[in-house]
Amino acid sequence: MTYVIAVSNEKGGVAKTTTTLSLGAALAEMSYQVLLIDLDAQANLTLALGFEPGGAALTSSDVLLENVPLENVWQKSEIDRLEIVPSGKKLDRAEQLLPIHLSYATRLADAIFASQPMKYDFVLLDCPPALGAVTLNALNAANLLVIPTQAEYFSAYALRNMMTLVRKVRNAENPSLAYRILITMLDRRNRSHRTIQAQLESTFGDGLFKSVVEVDTKLRESPILGLPITEYKSNTRGAEQYRILAQELVEYVKETNQQPS
Repeated sequence: MTYVIAVSNEKGGVAKTTTTLSLGAALAEMSYQVLLIDLDAQANLTLALGFEPGGAALTSSDVLLENVPLENVWQKSEIDRLEIVPSGKKLDRAEQLLPIHLSYATRLADAIFASQPMKYDFVLLDCPPALGAVTLNALNAANLLVIPTQAEYFSAYALRNMMTLVRKVRNAENPSLAYRILITMLDRRNRSHRTIQAQLESTFGDGLFKSVVEVDTKLRESPILGLPITEYKSNTRGAEQYRILAQELVEYVKETNQQPS
């Protein structure tokens, strides 16, 4: 059984794409087969893995709008056990065109589960920084929603809208959707960061990953070379923290009696 993870936050600049790429690469390093699906028209995940946005004949927009099977779209990366469904500007049309389709909110879920049994242990969905039709599709397909957030006021405030969307999805198409909040870009020297981190821990409790990702300039450099941090600078703090996150995630999946084992 394939375990599907959506990585989403309405707030931009919270390391959403970095988390999708780095977590996916850390899981692949643990010998899991991983598929990344770029659902953002900006195609930053596509670019960060070394692919030219718009260079592929088929992209995630074709999966959503044209019912093209996933196996016709995914591409191998240079990283063992890590593949990607790329994105491009065509995905801009999805927000406008998806709602005209019958059962539009589950088109991605239908595409993923129509491909079962898939060869992937994990599928990670990199969502756009908006809570529209594409993100709704991702959450309807997901077993788990990972919400990256900075320990800053505006980022933490945006979690209200994410929680509203989680409730909406649970009440409609995906009642078993779980979520975990991931604190990213944490500066432990910053008093306000420490204060908001404590507030998040108090508010969300077990809904918060124990793992955190601290500020690391190498995380910003790695996409320039089209490599995840685990390949670019494997011994850096950022690489180690995403490995710890991957291990925590795998343990969570095992504890909830879901595959992969």
